[in-house]
Amino acid sequence: MDGGGLRLDMDVLDYGILVLYFVTVLGVGFAARRAIRTSVDFFLSGRSLPAWVTGLAFVSANLGALEIIGMAANGAQYGMMTLHYYWIGAVPAMVFLGIVMMPFYYGSRVRSVPEYLRLRFNRPTHLLNALSFAVAQVLIAGVNLYALALVMQALLGWPLWVAIVVGAAIVLAYITVGGLSGAIYNEVLQFFVILAGLIPITVVGLVKVGGMDGLMDAVRDSKLGEAGLHTWADTGSTANPLGAHWIGIVFGLGFVLSFGYWTTNFAEVQRALSARNMNAARRTPIIAAYPKLVIPVVTVIPGLIALVTVQGLGAETGGLQYNNAIPLLMRDLLPNGVLGVAVTGLIASFMAGMAANVSGFNTVFTYDIWQAYVHRDRSDEYYLRVGRLATVGGVVVGIGTAFIAAGFSNIMNYIQALFSLFNAPLFATFIIGMFWKRMSPAAGFLSLLSGTVASLATYLLYKGGVLAFDSDLEESFWGAGIAFVTVAVVAVVVTPLTRPKRDDELRGLVYGAGGVDLTADGLVGDTAWYRSPILLGGIALLLSVLFYLPVL
Repeated sequence: MDGGGLRLDMDVLDYGILVLYFVTVLGVGFAARRAIRTSVDFFLSGRSLPAWVTGLAFVSANLGALEIIGMAANGAQYGMMTLHYYWIGAVPAMVFLGIVMMPFYYGSRVRSVPEYLRLRFNRPTHLLNALSFAVAQVLIAGVNLYALALVMQALLGWPLWVAIVVGAAIVLAYITVGGLSGAIYNEVLQFFVILAGLIPITVVGLVKVGGMDGLMDAVRDSKLGEAGLHTWADTGSTANPLGAHWIGIVFGLGFVLSFGYWTTNFAEVQRALSARNMNAARRTPIIAAYPKLVIPVVTVIPGLIALVTVQGLGAETGGLQYNNAIPLLMRDLLPNGVLGVAVTGLIASFMAGMAANVSGFNTVFTYDIWQAYVHRDRSDEYYLRVGRLATVGGVVVGIGTAFIAAGFSNIMNYIQALFSLFNAPLFATFIIGMFWKRMSPAAGFLSLLSGTVASLATYLLYKGGVLAFDSDLEESFWGAGIAFVTVAVVAVVVTPLTRPKRDDELRGLVYGAGGVDLTADGLVGDTAWYRSPILLGGIALLLSVLFYLPVL
């Protein structure tokens, strides 16, 4: 079966729902334009948004191709072991960001993650991170855009280039006009649209297979077998569907990759920096952790349903790739009207992910590359114009990088390779530098550079057949771990040989050099006990442990 086998029989009602969504998204962008007067308004929403808005935007920004298509594909390919990406691979890091790291981000009033590195270390470290982040964001934006175009081509019959241009143009329009506020408010809208599209697939699919009990029985009889119903069983070796040892899962995914993504990826952190005060900023990723706990219901479960209902799923090419698990279920299960909602939700997920990448890219390009190293001391209006032009440039480059993703039958593998390369060494540099005030500026730069090189070398040696891993995912786990260890070793070796910064230069940036005011910009009510980041984070961590118990 080729991609044409995915074609959906959409009627006027379905297309009407889709058009209404496009119009609404553009309307939100134009409405947000009225609040933009300065570059801070454009790039950080004037640091004025409430925690519930930034929290939903935080999780929605991650609900792109990685989450919807990638996690459903993983559900079909790896079974319940995909839950690791949520309960150990996301929630702990999100809580850590809110409780431990956001006070330094928000309290230092930095405008981006690379800018924090400039204050903590030096300009070379800052520039290296700014450039690597910019490259990573356009590559990941390409993943979302390609996935969007592929689905629109397969489901709606649009030529690939038309689908790419239409999707890119809409995202470009509402970010260029409405800035980060336009992106964030649309991400809140998209969060609910995405759920409205995925819930019917899950419900109808479960009814078809006889509920959860019927699904479990069908998975046991599938090529995954009993192993597809467990998360930690058989992880003492690599003889499990994920092909990963528990050490790689805990250290590579649960620590380095997870913390590297959630705590240092500016496309996510930017949402928290736009919050109206310190407490709201800290609660942003923790609020997002709660929907993150239960999102597997509408991603992993549909992947398992596709595994047991779509014959031949898992082909290397064509319409039966794992990446098509969700579209295939939409084709097979949903009636008109509901089908339009599902297609709209799927498209919304791609647009939310791409918007997060582009809004992060335009901020870092403008503040951390153009203003810092090309044209300094220009007017605020000048940098606002540069930001809008950077948005256009980011989308155009994203169109080009969209086709790189075409070489991966499971885009989750591609995404994990990117995270291992860009996020893992950055997180290691961050976490060591934040807790070890003695770490010198020279050590910061050399650690980040060497960790990135180590991760890239691991990937290339694996692809060249020199290093043997059981799967692409296992390589990304170990690549991330190797990058982390490399950063730590270089930091320990270089620091004693070079001069550190003084305590007064590090105040408010690291532990042990002066505290951060956790009540900064506080508003009445935000200090209530039930809004405590520690309380809310502790509950989220407890739930992540409890959710594992039925599927150990």
